[in-house]
Amino acid sequence: MSFLGYRPEEWMDIGLSLLLVLIVAVVGRWLVNLVFLRLLKRQVDPEEPTFRSVLLDGLRVPLYWFFVVTALDVAVGRLGFLPPEWGDELEDLFFVFYLGVGFMALWRLTMRLSNWYAGVIAPQTEIELDEQLMPFIRRVAMIILILIGLIILFGHFDVDVSALITTLGVGSLAIALAAQAALSDTISGFIIMIDRPFRIGDRIEIQDLDTWGDVVDIGLRSSRIRTRDNRMVIVPNSVISKSLIVNYTYPTTQYRIEVNIGVAYGSDIELARETMVRAVRGVEGVLPDRKVEALFLEFGANALIFRLRWWIESYVDTRRMFDRVNTAVYQVLEEVGIEIPNQQVDVHHKIDAQETAQLLKQVRAVS
Repeated sequence: MSFLGYRPEEWMDIGLSLLLVLIVAVVGRWLVNLVFLRLLKRQVDPEEPTFRSVLLDGLRVPLYWFFVVTALDVAVGRLGFLPPEWGDELEDLFFVFYLGVGFMALWRLTMRLSNWYAGVIAPQTEIELDEQLMPFIRRVAMIILILIGLIILFGHFDVDVSALITTLGVGSLAIALAAQAALSDTISGFIIMIDRPFRIGDRIEIQDLDTWGDVVDIGLRSSRIRTRDNRMVIVPNSVISKSLIVNYTYPTTQYRIEVNIGVAYGSDIELARETMVRAVRGVEGVLPDRKVEALFLEFGANALIFRLRWWIESYVDTRRMFDRVNTAVYQVLEEVGIEIPNQQVDVHHKIDAQETAQLLKQVRAVS
């Protein structure tokens, strides 16, 4: 006696196989949830996700389905009475199942890790990677995963993918050539965001462009710099990456400035030095805990040249500090009687006495 072509003992085997799959499906879910819950409880702060918790959460569901597919594979494999011609079809079917589980794991990991980085790590930096860089990287990763999955799937079923790969390569080359400038700017933007030679809020100077100001935004294609006269300069990232950048904010905002001052020859050098240092230390805005120096550098054409150096808290006050220090030094030097000489040139002309007498005779003869 048989039903649908199978004997009772064969139906018994089918029932046992279905029971095996059901047990693995029920017990496997409970076991996976229990193990992952215990692992997740070991992190320091349950409310703030970490790399470990995101990784475990991404692998939890694919691991469960891997157990289910493996149980189904074992359950079908123990049914030795199935027709032999079903072998290849079942092998292809389970290959698709395993490929789907692997694709699910990579997809979930990519999505959760990118969201975790954008939500937890990016806010701790001063560059808005979560709004600019991460969405683009996530899309690129998704496209790459899909293409790899399709190539593996087609390759298993002996579908020629060389034409597809060639088409993708030629298309990518054409797009790259058409958007060469945009790609160069984008790649330079990635390098700036990763290398971080400057950050939003820093005051920088692009020496090749003779442009300086505060960094307002760092985009994928360009960066925006607001100058001191409140003008917005939009500079392509490829231009910035090729230029010499001076960062006036990093590593700290403290800034040393200097000015050359000349005193008259014959002045007391030590008195002039002490007077200028005392004048600078009394100026508001000069850091009291940093060194103030008055270095006698050279003998000028008509003055003894000192280089006066001091530190300020922020580069923003540079021009105002020049005004305050120059005023204070001029007044104090004048009080102690040290002269700051004007620029002057003495011209000496020597002539021969006989030539002068002969010249005067000629003038008298003409007159």
